[in-house]
Amino acid sequence: MTCPLSCRAIATKYKPFPPINLPNRKWPSRVITKAPRWLATDLRDGNQSLPDPMNFQEKKEYFDLLCKVGYKEIEVAFPSASQIDFDFTRYAVENAPADVAIQVLSPCREALIRRTIESLKGAKKAIVHIYLAASPLFRDVVFNTSEEQYLSMATKSAKLVRELTKDNPDAQDTQWQFEFSPETFSDTPLDFSLRVCEEVKKAWEPTVENPIIFNLPATVEMSTPNVFADQVEYISTNISEREKVCISLHCHNDRGCAVAASELGQMAGADRIEGCLFGNGERTGNVDLVTLGLNLFTQGIDPKIDFSNLEKMVEVSERLNKIPVHPRSPYGGSLVVCAFSGSHQDAIKKGFARRNNAADPDSLPWQIPYLPLDPGDVGRTYEAVIRVNSQSGKGGAAWIILRKLELDLPRGLQVNFSKHVQDEAEFKDRELLSDEITDLFERKYFLAEENKYPYSLVDYEVTGKGEEKKFQGTLNIKGEIVDIEGVGNGPISSFMNALENYLGYDLDVEDYHEHSLGKGSATKAVSYLQIKHNRKGSEEPLTEWGVGIDKDVSRASMKAALSVVNRILC
Repeated sequence: MTCPLSCRAIATKYKPFPPINLPNRKWPSRVITKAPRWLATDLRDGNQSLPDPMNFQEKKEYFDLLCKVGYKEIEVAFPSASQIDFDFTRYAVENAPADVAIQVLSPCREALIRRTIESLKGAKKAIVHIYLAASPLFRDVVFNTSEEQYLSMATKSAKLVRELTKDNPDAQDTQWQFEFSPETFSDTPLDFSLRVCEEVKKAWEPTVENPIIFNLPATVEMSTPNVFADQVEYISTNISEREKVCISLHCHNDRGCAVAASELGQMAGADRIEGCLFGNGERTGNVDLVTLGLNLFTQGIDPKIDFSNLEKMVEVSERLNKIPVHPRSPYGGSLVVCAFSGSHQDAIKKGFARRNNAADPDSLPWQIPYLPLDPGDVGRTYEAVIRVNSQSGKGGAAWIILRKLELDLPRGLQVNFSKHVQDEAEFKDRELLSDEITDLFERKYFLAEENKYPYSLVDYEVTGKGEEKKFQGTLNIKGEIVDIEGVGNGPISSFMNALENYLGYDLDVEDYHEHSLGKGSATKAVSYLQIKHNRKGSEEPLTEWGVGIDKDVSRASMKAALSVVNRILC
């Protein structure tokens, strides 16, 4: 079999990304112990990538969200690109909280830099971010510049920003920070990237108190994350005056590895991360700040961002970006805390049961099968954890009954009910909603409005001493009041005997469970009975489950027995 032309062409058309010669790399043995500085670029990089960019009011709402959840550095616009971007920068400058730094972006062109800095007039805290593509591909194909010309443009632009900001007597009310990006860093020879950064740093003259930000963008993700980490470590360890430098990363997701590259980049020395909520951005997007932040959270590290109402963040992002968050997107997706598989559901249910039965569950580390994050910590309800379709097993439906009705079904009843759930899901050919499952349970086991059932208990009396008890009572059978009586060694056995006498069935209790429902004066008893039954004289007994709820334990058990009777005879 011959390979198609497209396959044969791979050997000559595509070349592997060269590894970095870094024999003493340190990052593989390091761990992340604290949150980085975060820069949210949803309003700039994210917005410019949208088919339908946000209008002024939409950008205001998004900006307010970013401030509310705790981002302290926000890239708001490309002020020289349009009047809308300039005007929105002015809004952000005038309305930002005092501890939020407004960042703006400009290419290394004098007129655009001047316009950009004009937009920041009066800002409390401002970051001027300039960029210039450094890779040979961009320098040769796009800009037709030599390395020396590139260096001259970069240093000249840095000096101009300095002149207009920190050296400008009329701009001293603003706390200025400066950021430089050797754009396409991921495809630039490391020695040249380092040389550029050194020259720009010399032009800016940073301090320990106000370091220069060198942003190292994977403008296009071109290598495996470990190679990118090597690139970051090379710059981080070879740049002079490291204490005066903040290494920032801006990873795009072309290979689907932006989160891994950013995390390994932090281990390699990065201090700061730029990205967007839920990974919005050019092409495959920027790194997802939500995933990075909650990854830290699950490792016991405070991300310094409030994710407690993640649903709101999803709603605002989807509505204003007009792009849905993928249902399987980490943390934010609508399905990521949901289990449909029966084995998954059973494991989750057992995990919660063990945790809830602990003396002090809130003091325990979070350990629930298949759930690395407590859904409650991001504002998700536990009802969303398990969802039921025809592929689900007994655990899923039992979880929902436990959560919605507080009924802890014994295993045999779980199996019994799961068959009804599967039949219903197959009939409807879709997932069942939690309310549909609880309605199905109440209907199948005759739990709601018992006076409408064919067989219901009206009143009873149990008399006798010792082991000989006599039951006398009345049933409502399809609207007719009927007297029944029987004998046994207790209230339940005498009631069962009374039912046998009236119905002509043999009824034997095979399994029995009970628990309390509610608290205080509102506490009720829940009884679960598995009864083996057959008409007197027939050879093949069957078993059926029933459920009864009442303030009185005995009456709850009698209701459970009548639940079985209704299931048998109806």
